[in-house]
Amino acid sequence: MIDENRQQIGIVPIEKALTIAREKGLDLVEIAPQANPPVCRLMNYQKYLYELTKKEKEDRKHQKNIVVKEIKFRPKISSHDFQFKLKHIINFLEEGNKVKVSVLFRGRERIRPELGKQLIERVIEETKDFASVEVPPKLESSYLYTMLMPKKGGKDAKTQDTQRS
Repeated sequence: MIDENRQQIGIVPIEKALTIAREKGLDLVEIAPQANPPVCRLMNYQKYLYELTKKEKEDRKHQKNIVVKEIKFRPKISSHDFQFKLKHIINFLEEGNKVKVSVLFRGRERIRPELGKQLIERVIEETKDFASVEVPPKLESSYLYTMLMPKKGGKDAKTQDTQRS
């Protein structure tokens, strides 16, 4: 048995351990039931549970939520539209978000998936300073998509490029 100050009391019969716990107004909690004899501890169990939930909430605060943004293209896209969407992709990557780049094929466009493949390869090439490819280009039904993940030094690479100009 271990007391509330984490000092080892020794081997105590269960009845005596329960009376000690009642006298001190604490709970008798079995810590290691597989041990021989089982290890029990005196503690305020409600306070222990409260501190556990509080610690879990604190740990969740420090987690970073990863958001997946999606940019959709069509196989026949003008250069201005491409540049406009590319700027958005770069902004999302700099914010630390993952980006799903997808090309939608409709009708007769489905017989020319190589156009979408070239478009995605162009996006990958344009964003190579900011992103790495997490999922290589895949074709699923009428969609061709890839997933881009931000590089660690994404913002630094852009600031270095603007300083050189």
